[in-house]
Amino acid sequence: MNTVPESVIELARARLAARAAKDFALSDSLRDQILKYGFEIVDVAEGFSFRAKNPFPVYERIGDLRSFTDKNFPISIGMILDSHIEDAVIAIAAIKKHAPADTGIVLLISGTPDLAAIALELDDRTCIAQITAGVGWGEAANTLLKLSPSPFLIVMDPSTILKGDAVTPVRDTLEAGEFSAAGWHGGLVNLEDDWRSVDDKGPGEVDVLFSYFMGLNVEHALGASGFSARAIFYRNADTEFSLRLRQARGRLLQMDLPLEQARHHGYYDSDEAFRTEQSKKTYDRILERFRGKDEILTERR
Repeated sequence: MNTVPESVIELARARLAARAAKDFALSDSLRDQILKYGFEIVDVAEGFSFRAKNPFPVYERIGDLRSFTDKNFPISIGMILDSHIEDAVIAIAAIKKHAPADTGIVLLISGTPDLAAIALELDDRTCIAQITAGVGWGEAANTLLKLSPSPFLIVMDPSTILKGDAVTPVRDTLEAGEFSAAGWHGGLVNLEDDWRSVDDKGPGEVDVLFSYFMGLNVEHALGASGFSARAIFYRNADTEFSLRLRQARGRLLQMDLPLEQARHHGYYDSDEAFRTEQSKKTYDRILERFRGKDEILTERR
């Protein structure tokens, strides 16, 4: 078994004292804190012992995951993590500081990064599931949609940091029903270069939203077939999905939101050859399926 940190042992001693004082509420709270460190406390005649335990569900394959939580939230934020867990810890702290308290947080971990820090973020509204064999970005995003504990889901990159309440305006926009998606950055497909790029025109109705902070009506997103499961890497997968949504008559709104982006490790610190290859594969699919279908686009501005 893993060596038990002294801080965990101190929590166990405090729990033993709480039980002796018949303060069972405190005892249960301390037990839950211990669990967040990856240990389960076992009461024995001599006091206590520990056994290692994952504080969140772990599966080998994505198909084994059936639910993130049995709770429901008005809106949730979903993040896909495979490395740079420290970014997610910072992002979650900002969410908990600025977003409404009834905002759910759903984390899908791909692979086997060190998760000691992220496990400490578990609470009544933060849910984590790990897929040890790994999962492509598009398939992970679809799983967040299919198992969303909310009618509205914000797909968010862990490099995005809330500087204020960016959730409420997105939630209000989606609840109004006029738009199927609302988010931070996006733009209009550039017709002058034959669909090879997207121009950021600022807030307003757009063809494309990016997954830095992309709020979705879950029913509409699934009705448009969600993200492409063939998108292994995130880059351009959000563009492909946006055009699917436009083709299904969904409308997308780019908004001015109190957000900032820290270093985007998912791009700058990824393998360049892999990044280039997978991004090109996705954009080639976009051109093959959508190029020339100008009727699915919003008005130029």
